[in-house]
Amino acid sequence: MSNSLEQLKASGTVVVSDTGDFASIAQYKPQDATTNPSLILAASKKAEYAALIDNAVAYAKAKGGSSEEQVELALDRLLVEFGSEILKLIPGKVSTEVDASLSFDTAGSVAKALKIIELYKEAGIEKERVLIKVASTWEGIKAAEILQRDHGINCNLTLMFSLVQAIAAAEADAFLISPFVGRILDWFKAAKKQEYTKETDPGVASVKSIFNYYKKFGYKTIVMGASFRNTGEITELAGCDYLTISPNLLQDLQSSQEAVPKKLDAAAAAALDLEKKSYINNEAAFRFDFNEDQMAVEKLREGISKFAADGVVLKNVIKEKLAA
Repeated sequence: MSNSLEQLKASGTVVVSDTGDFASIAQYKPQDATTNPSLILAASKKAEYAALIDNAVAYAKAKGGSSEEQVELALDRLLVEFGSEILKLIPGKVSTEVDASLSFDTAGSVAKALKIIELYKEAGIEKERVLIKVASTWEGIKAAEILQRDHGINCNLTLMFSLVQAIAAAEADAFLISPFVGRILDWFKAAKKQEYTKETDPGVASVKSIFNYYKKFGYKTIVMGASFRNTGEITELAGCDYLTISPNLLQDLQSSQEAVPKKLDAAAAAALDLEKKSYINNEAAFRFDFNEDQMAVEKLREGISKFAADGVVLKNVIKEKLAA
């Protein structure tokens, strides 16, 4: 019998590596890869990636400008340095995240995304191989809509915790969404003071509901489950469009012979009796319905703050190197 990772791929799920570490990407041979500020920060602390930071700093110094402008440019360039190296190892796309501090700034997010794509092009990489990650706020979803519609830039709506966000993202024609399975589980375990099996996991249930909704109503936006805490969450979503998985869980799946039957099926979803909702051009309805989900509100806020804080740490590392 093939291992659990191979069975997962055979279920129709595209496996994506959730890391900034090149060695693990080469080992598990995913189709695509995703990064975020926390992953880049963790990778940047390793000696083998020091050259990428040096390259980014040298690039920003050569361009000149104020110290603040150089820090911003060096950070953008660092993200592209990592993305470019990752793209040498995978056949598909890499996700690169817009600064989380822009999560409530549509125009700022669009401008930052265009800058990142420009830097990729300068490095010889076309936009078709890049997904721009933006937070699933109303402003982030609107930024994705502009990038998709007006610039042909594919987007990954991240920090997604609710069907409300998923519906708005699909209506914006986002290329892909990343519902965060494990962080949903974290919240419910803390709030409800109970444990969950893989069958009752609320994060798994959230992704299933989004998958079924999309397939029922014919949305083309890809559903990519993310932020997993254990392999049970992953195998319960076998058949999902994409799953982005950390290296340690990829290793667990590769080492396991446990059967991984397909759990999500587009044809079965199409037969479900579901209510269709719409938030297009209805910011008030989006905000009200999203606000009714305490878990989603709290986890979105927390996620934005954490990514923004790690972005600040990265900028400080760059600032020190620029001053050296």
